[in-house]
Amino acid sequence: KAVSGYTGGSAENAVYEVVGTGRTGHAESVEITYDPSKVTYGQLLQVYFSVAHNPTQLNYQGPDSGTQYRSTIFAENAEQKKVAESYIAQLDKAKVFPKPIVTTLETGKTFYPAEDYHQDFLTLNPTYPYIVYNDLPKVENLKALFPQLYSEKPVLVLASSKS
Repeated sequence: KAVSGYTGGSAENAVYEVVGTGRTGHAESVEITYDPSKVTYGQLLQVYFSVAHNPTQLNYQGPDSGTQYRSTIFAENAEQKKVAESYIAQLDKAKVFPKPIVTTLETGKTFYPAEDYHQDFLTLNPTYPYIVYNDLPKVENLKALFPQLYSEKPVLVLASSKS
């Protein structure tokens, strides 16, 4: 399950209108709950670095810019952070990207779920222009690069929170 939200700021709370100003220190983020017998943390890192975004741009996500769009992994614990550091080092050493990876790693940060209208946004709004131009190409890349990880029926946050 992937819950849209905000992480990494100093404010005691996080809501879209305030996080969007870039003054809270929070980043727009996704909390991923997964079954390690079906997908590994390493596979999630592969998807993050090859499909989700450009890890050589620190404060960008597609056409959006600012610290709230920074390239960060909010590791759940020290072990995840260590694995991610090692993975980044391997990618940099292999020169997978034309520039160095600038993705930062943070632990111990509170996750705040985003407002309901942000949850399941792609599924509920597949023709929304931002989705069409920025997100659907990433979905197509996911299908092409990791067909074993792609599901035509995603776990919907709003549906699962009501059950």
